[in-house]
Amino acid sequence: MESCLKMVFVAFFVLVLGISTITVDGAVSQSTMKKIDMMNKKGPYLGIIVPNSFELTPLLESASFVADQKLPTLDFSGRRFRFGRLDNQSVVITMTGLSMLNAGVTTQLLLSLFKVKGVVHYGIAGNADPQLQIGDVTIPQYWAHTGLWNWQRFGDGPDDLLSLEPFGDYTRDVGYIKFSNYNNKTVENSLNNAWYQPEEIFPVYGTPEVRQHAFWVPVNRKYFALAQQLLVSTKSHKVLSSMEVLENKDDGRVIEPPAAVLELSSDEFRYDDRSSSTGEDDAGFGNGRYNPIWAEAENSVESFSRGSSVRRPRFPPLYPQRVALDSIITGHKPSWMLGRRPHVNSDSELEESSLEEHSLDSSLDSEAEIEENNTRMEWFDSGQNQIQKLKQPISAESSRSSPNRLMADSENQSSSGKFTPPKDFVCPITSTLFDDPVTLETGQTYERKAIQEWLDRGNSTCPITRQNLQSTQLPKTNYVLKRLIASWQEQNPGIVFSPSDNPSPQIEPMVKSIMPSTSPVSVISQAAIDSAVSELRIAITNLCMSEILKESEMAVLRIERFWLEANVEWDIQNMLSKPPVINGFVEVLFNSVDPRVLTATVFLLSELGSRDNAVIQTLTQVDSDVECIVALFKKGLMEAVVLIYLLRHCILNLVEMDLVDSLLSVIRKRNDDFPNMYLKPKSAAVVLLGHIVGVSESIAGSLTYEKSLERIISSLESESAEEKTAAIGILLRCMQQDGHCRNTIADKAELAPVLDSFTDAKDEERFEIVLFLSELVKLNRRTFNEQILHIIKDEGPFSTMHTLLIYLQTAAQDHCPVVAGLLLQLDLLAEPRKMSIFREEAMDTLISCLRNTEFPSAQIAAAETIMSLQGRFTTSGKSLARAFLLKRAGIDKIYKQRMRMDQHSSFSGEDETLDEEKAADNWERKLAFVLASHEFGLLFEALAEGLKSRISELCSACFVSATWLAHMLDVLPDTGIRGAARLCLIKRFISIFKSAKDPEDKALALLALGSFIHDPEGMQELNSCRRDIVKGLRELKRYTPLAFQMLKVFSEGQDSSAELWDHKELVQVDCSENGEVLSVVCFKDKIFSGHSDGTIKVWTGKGSILHLIQETQEHTKAVSSLAILQSKEILYSGSLDKTTRAWSISNEGIQCVEVHDMKDQVHNLAVTNSFSCFIPQSNGIKAHSWNGGSKMLNSGKSVKCFALVNGKIFCGCHDSTVQEIDLVTETLSTIQTGSRKLLGKSNPIHCIQYHSGMIYAAGSSLDGSAVKIWSAANFSLVGSLSTTLEVRAMALSSELIYLGGKGGCVEIWDREKQNKIIDTLQTGTNCKVLSLALDANEEVLVTGTSDGRIQAWGLS
Repeated sequence: MESCLKMVFVAFFVLVLGISTITVDGAVSQSTMKKIDMMNKKGPYLGIIVPNSFELTPLLESASFVADQKLPTLDFSGRRFRFGRLDNQSVVITMTGLSMLNAGVTTQLLLSLFKVKGVVHYGIAGNADPQLQIGDVTIPQYWAHTGLWNWQRFGDGPDDLLSLEPFGDYTRDVGYIKFSNYNNKTVENSLNNAWYQPEEIFPVYGTPEVRQHAFWVPVNRKYFALAQQLLVSTKSHKVLSSMEVLENKDDGRVIEPPAAVLELSSDEFRYDDRSSSTGEDDAGFGNGRYNPIWAEAENSVESFSRGSSVRRPRFPPLYPQRVALDSIITGHKPSWMLGRRPHVNSDSELEESSLEEHSLDSSLDSEAEIEENNTRMEWFDSGQNQIQKLKQPISAESSRSSPNRLMADSENQSSSGKFTPPKDFVCPITSTLFDDPVTLETGQTYERKAIQEWLDRGNSTCPITRQNLQSTQLPKTNYVLKRLIASWQEQNPGIVFSPSDNPSPQIEPMVKSIMPSTSPVSVISQAAIDSAVSELRIAITNLCMSEILKESEMAVLRIERFWLEANVEWDIQNMLSKPPVINGFVEVLFNSVDPRVLTATVFLLSELGSRDNAVIQTLTQVDSDVECIVALFKKGLMEAVVLIYLLRHCILNLVEMDLVDSLLSVIRKRNDDFPNMYLKPKSAAVVLLGHIVGVSESIAGSLTYEKSLERIISSLESESAEEKTAAIGILLRCMQQDGHCRNTIADKAELAPVLDSFTDAKDEERFEIVLFLSELVKLNRRTFNEQILHIIKDEGPFSTMHTLLIYLQTAAQDHCPVVAGLLLQLDLLAEPRKMSIFREEAMDTLISCLRNTEFPSAQIAAAETIMSLQGRFTTSGKSLARAFLLKRAGIDKIYKQRMRMDQHSSFSGEDETLDEEKAADNWERKLAFVLASHEFGLLFEALAEGLKSRISELCSACFVSATWLAHMLDVLPDTGIRGAARLCLIKRFISIFKSAKDPEDKALALLALGSFIHDPEGMQELNSCRRDIVKGLRELKRYTPLAFQMLKVFSEGQDSSAELWDHKELVQVDCSENGEVLSVVCFKDKIFSGHSDGTIKVWTGKGSILHLIQETQEHTKAVSSLAILQSKEILYSGSLDKTTRAWSISNEGIQCVEVHDMKDQVHNLAVTNSFSCFIPQSNGIKAHSWNGGSKMLNSGKSVKCFALVNGKIFCGCHDSTVQEIDLVTETLSTIQTGSRKLLGKSNPIHCIQYHSGMIYAAGSSLDGSAVKIWSAANFSLVGSLSTTLEVRAMALSSELIYLGGKGGCVEIWDREKQNKIIDTLQTGTNCKVLSLALDANEEVLVTGTSDGRIQAWGLS
């Protein structure tokens, strides 16, 4: 602490993935939200967080930052968010202010409001490392917040517990600082130890309010790439350790994070994120409560400073590396590769063997180590004279340099002990120190003369990155780098660097030579090997150096032949895996059009990439390389799929590359059509397709083409576990997206390999397998489902049920219901009345998941699993449970529609359909019995709790399941479970029936309630809510006959039916000024009335008031009748003025659109689409075509009234005759014969109605029954109403008969019982009821009287 702190730039990079735009309303104004939405459309952004304006202003004033023209800034909540572009990145920049609180709040606002893909936090900080200079940029591997302390009690020591430490609140595992050791000694200091504490964090995807601890936070390696531009501009050339030491004077503990190696090259920098020490204790605390990335004090930490030995980084290079060419051709290795093992047997060894660079210190391995390595070196003497065809170096400087060494790869000490220059000081083209360095737009730096010569040759790309250059004009000299080189030369005055003066160290050959033998045969074999290796060297030289495309293509073919014919050793593979060789292969891919060459290149890259991860690292550092490989694959180079497979983990936008069609083309081809590669192209294509479908499930819907599906199904039998797992995932998502392929998969899939893979699969893969099998048994044929269940049960290598039982005990909470559902179905293949451990465990799991409110997803999965156990599915695999229950409730439209589709596509005949129905019924009974009888109806309690949930999916699934099980109680043996169901569910069903708005929900609740009407206690519960239930039944009666049956149940045994059919007067209006109300009709929310003065009025009802919205008088005489043509929504009015008018109906009222001249007075009008019928002034009925023609019917009778139904006219005559006229055959049938006049008076039929196959005619009451009822089928008399009322009007509903007559009264009769009047409505005393009408819901009765009054009555 004695040395003054020096300022350095410290950049913190935190990668934030999976952040989606969140719509924030609340306190955000509407105008601000519009701006936020507008800017998010331009995202995603890189968020930049800056602590203060001192650090923010230089960035905003930089030429690299361009503000957004439309909305440069947005102010919100005391923060200003600045939008723009920084180089090629869309950025949003904001200032936090000091303190962690401000930083956290500002960052949260940034993430919540805007579409952000990551966050960068940079700023200025103090430094305790004397090697760092002002202006240096440091990229830490770990960062920590050291502001959280626990002060130890006075008198306690390091071995004493902290308060609350046993409960996990505090820890002594991080380290402490003893403040008294830093006392100025002027006064006594009683401060004790301050122990550093980890932060308590609550991960987004963790369990809420379950804390985790972290002290050292690792920086994500992906964001190191974003710092490249920053490092290139400052050109810092130090190897840094992120170790920071806080040491007291006595026995205080040393605080050390894991060491990090940060390295800067001319192309990019990289880091090693491995801890410097080994052992499990390095990763965190041993007690399991804390997991900081922390090293104990006694563990050694390697520091990387001048003069110390250099620890080689174990990561492969993050970019294409340049290596001295003849070190590849002659088999030389750079000095840092000495002592490496020739073969890699593990991932860790592979990483070490992929090492390409030293750290940037100028330290060197000890000479003793070099000596030891030299004892194992061998030189290739043969072949040196064959390397004469190398192309000339680009510049003069390069022509003077030794080809045996590339300075970028040789930074160790020479034999004289002098330092070689840092790699960034050396031109990658000339391999000499920069004299006039220029930095291109790609961030790569070259000697001006060398890069100019490169451009003068017609090249327009960067030599290292191969990115196209926007401008070929070279920029100004990089004076920062030039000054750094001059500073380095001043610090090393004794060094005059020239590559030719720097002797090449001995390096290990990359291809092992075989020890010579005295045998003639061995000599000949050695000569053949030497010749082949020489040929390989020449081919590699041509591949990397030749400017003639044909030579490079021939080189590829020679290398392929050598690879196929030779016994490939690791050393030869290592020679081909070097970045320059890989770059040469990629150049051939970019430029060649020869299919043989392209296939050979992809083959070699695939073989090399499969053996050496460094090859993949090289390929993925330049985006254009990956894009080229993908483009070739999409153009038909199918072998490239294997290479894309190797690159898949590095390709973030695999979905966006639109590879599906190309992958399917590979899958459809046979493997025999491809070369013998390390991985079959079909396997690679299936795995890639599995990755794509897993990310974007909607793509699965396009994969159901039968041939493609069959090839994917065949992958289930693959020897590759990865291909098999991918095929299972693809087929699963195909069934989920387009269930119609389920039958094809079930028919062709071999399930034994799927079951075989279950044992060795990971947990997520196991669940995919279970989900796949569960989806497979959702066929629309019950018999097929049971066949597949038998296969699943019997064909596994072990007991499938036992395997599922074990997995069920360890599966994730939201996975358990699906596993339990499948296990339960397998168990029920045996006798359902016999209990088993499998059934007990499955049922207990389903019930516990259904009741576990802490995991809503598990609750929903359990409820949906129970619902699907009903066993009926559509062809697409959707459960038919709800539709089938609606069918049983009398609303069968949906079920019939779906069944027609399924039968058309699946069933071959009526017998097969009946067999399937029988199998489905048997399965339903078995499942219902098992579910309902478990633990005496314990499931009913869980379902009742689910019905109270506010989660709509859970409530809906529980409702269907509970309805199904309650309905099945009538067909199950009564073992006492009906009482349990009643106690748990009946009140919930009554509540749903009373409150539901959807008629289907009401019908399902009614179906469930029907199971309790024969239970005395259940009926008592229902009667307690009798009035509300009856009201709901009236609303439901027009949808299902089940409501009629329930109404009968509630009306039986009641003293007064009027209580059930109580009518309340709603409104009355006086229209006496317009004369009598001759006709009323209802349509939607309007009432139309026709009056004797020719007026038509349009009313709408609002509460207890009838509002007149229109009045028109276009008829000159009385409007005798009104009729509605429902199909066209047209009102027809018939008048005594011998016209019929057609009126269009709108919200505003009616408008006359057509006038028909009827040639006669119109009484009792009825209309159809093509004609109308009415009673003229003379005898008979007149049929009038809308085209103008007319015809008289039944002209021999004086017709008083008629009803037009289904092409037949039922007419009542003056002589009380009732007749039927068939309009098609024009035949006349007599239903009732007329009678003679009595005392000179006629006995006419005043009104006639048709309803539900019955004819209702109201006439004279002389015989004791004024209303008679006949069957329309055979004209037999089936009933009568013994009323004394002189009936003048009649209206029929589904349950009631309304009769209006003299005295202004309306009698209400029960259509079923017909034995007594239910109620009488009084409209007046000195009037007649001339017209009656019911609304569409049969809940409002409208009457029109002779004294001009209109009244409305509601069914209360």
